[in-house]
Amino acid sequence: MATATAARTPRPRQPLSGRVSDRAFNRASVLLMSVAILAVAYPIYFIVIASVSDPNAVQNGQVLLAPSGFTLEGYERIFSDPTILRGFGNSVLYTALASAISVVLIVSGGYALSRRDLPGRRTITFLLVITLFFDGGMIPRYLVVKELGMLNTIWAMVIPAAVGVWNLLIARSFFDVTIPHELREAAQLDGASDFRFFFRIAVPLATSLIVLMAMIHQVANWNAFFDALIFLNDADKYPLQLVLRNILIQSDLSQLGATTGDIESYAQAQRVGELVKYGTIVVSTLPVIALIPFLQKHFTKGALLGAVKS
Repeated sequence: MATATAARTPRPRQPLSGRVSDRAFNRASVLLMSVAILAVAYPIYFIVIASVSDPNAVQNGQVLLAPSGFTLEGYERIFSDPTILRGFGNSVLYTALASAISVVLIVSGGYALSRRDLPGRRTITFLLVITLFFDGGMIPRYLVVKELGMLNTIWAMVIPAAVGVWNLLIARSFFDVTIPHELREAAQLDGASDFRFFFRIAVPLATSLIVLMAMIHQVANWNAFFDALIFLNDADKYPLQLVLRNILIQSDLSQLGATTGDIESYAQAQRVGELVKYGTIVVSTLPVIALIPFLQKHFTKGALLGAVKS
C-alpha cells in the first residue's frame, strides 16, 4: 500500500517562470559558447586554408570558407629547407627531455610540500610564492646559465625552466586533496616506507596530474624559442620554432626585393613569403593540436583537482 501511494505521488512541478528562465539560460549559454568556439576555431581554420591558397586571393578577401587557387608552394618551400628535419628532431628531443624532467621535479616536489610533517613547509612555500611576484630577469638568468657552463648545450634548453612555481602549487593542492593523511598512516602500519608509499600509491593515484603537467610542459617546450635564441649559438642545435623563424625572415619580401632588385623576383618572393607565413604556423602548431584530443580527459580532471584549495 505504501509502495502504491509512493508511486502515485506526483512529482513537484517547477514553476512556469522557472522553466522559461532555464530554457532561456540554456539557449543563451549555447549561443555564447557557439560564438566563443567560432571565434577561436575560425582563425585556425583560416590559417590552414590560407596556407594552401593563392596569396592574391587571400589579400583580396576571396578566401573565407574554402581555399582559392590551391597550391602547396609554401609547404614545398618550407620542407625543401634541410634545416627543417634537424630542427624537428631537436624540438622533439628538447620537448621530451624537458617535459620528463619537469614532471619528475614537480610531482615529487608537490608531494613533499603536501606532507604536513615536512620541516619548514610553510617557509619553503612562502619563498616559492615570492618568486611568482619578483623575477631576477633575463641578464641574471643568462649569467647563471653561463657560469654553470650550459651555454650552447642541450641543458640550457631543459634546466632553467624545469620547475614552474605555479605548477608546483597545483601539484601540492592535488596531493592534499587526493592523498589523505590517514592513507599514509595506514600504509606505514603495514610496513610501507615513505619511498614505497610514494611510488606504489601516490604516483599511481596522480595519473591525471602527471598527464596534466606533461601536456602543459610539452606545449610550452614545443613553442619555446626565446631560450634557444639567447642560449644557443650553434645553428645545428636550433629547435623547430627558431628554424621556422629564420625561414620566415629569409622569405621576407623586403629583404629579397632589396637584394635582387628584380620586380618579378620581388613579386614571386612576396607570393612565397605570404604562403610561408601561414605554412610555418600550421607546421609548428599541428603536432601539439594532434595531442590534445588524447589528453583532454586527464587534463580536465587534473586541473579541477589541482585547483581545489585544501
